[in-house]
Amino acid sequence: MPARALFVMMLCNVVWALNVVVSKVAIVDLGSPPLFYALLRSVIVAAVLVPLLRPLPAKLWQVLVVGLAISGGSFALLFMGLETASPSAAGVVSLSGAPMTVLFAILFLGERVRWRRGLGIGLAFGGVLFAMAGENQMETSTGLLLVFLSAVVGALGTVFVKRIDLPSIRLQAWAAVASVAVLLPLTATLETGQIASLATSPYKLAACLLFAGIVVSVGAHTAYYRLMQEFDANMIVPLTLFTPILTILFGAWLTGDAIGERLIIGGAIALAGVAIIVLRPSETFTRRFLVRPRF
Repeated sequence: MPARALFVMMLCNVVWALNVVVSKVAIVDLGSPPLFYALLRSVIVAAVLVPLLRPLPAKLWQVLVVGLAISGGSFALLFMGLETASPSAAGVVSLSGAPMTVLFAILFLGERVRWRRGLGIGLAFGGVLFAMAGENQMETSTGLLLVFLSAVVGALGTVFVKRIDLPSIRLQAWAAVASVAVLLPLTATLETGQIASLATSPYKLAACLLFAGIVVSVGAHTAYYRLMQEFDANMIVPLTLFTPILTILFGAWLTGDAIGERLIIGGAIALAGVAIIVLRPSETFTRRFLVRPRF
């Protein structure tokens, strides 16, 4: 792999990991309601990608449902979880997305699993459960459950992406539109303090939103998929496993996360399981979708 491509891929990992910390800051320190934050993020992405909404895709309703799952739906649950969960713990729990993608591929795509990938699935789930059961994580159990549900929704959406014949950048555009349509009434009904959060630290919140919408969704995701088109997935996808590692490191460094032994051991076990899944490819489901950036 050329040094340029390796540099771009590592930069993507840094951006995805930082986004978890940035989202934590926006929601907890700046007081932005999580559904409202997810809504504003989707508004920015939709505004930037609006030229890509035409022509209308075939099976528009499927595009909207899947787009909601991989964008606003999973992000909203992640942001709600970050109200109480630490970025480091969220990074570890999000590793469960890869084994769940395989399991859903078994259910919906007729995928077969042999013993190596079965071992990887077991290790990934076991490591996540081990990390979540630590005493230092008990007070954030609700938050981590929401992060886990975010991974479930994202994995479901990822499986059905395979049935949509649409370039990924156009799918992001429609995903943003679907997310705005759903999140707008939800935040208006279920949350309060939206305007107050904007008035308290408008520039800091705007910086967080621009980072999440432009740098992460439009920038890093687009660069990632461009590399996927240029190089073999065997070379690109395993590098995404640096994201949870960097998330843990950035969480400890920037937000002072307490990283106990159970989190480190559980994260290492889960990471090993995900690595096995990625390196032992699916028969009907490409590596491109097994590890998909959700941050």
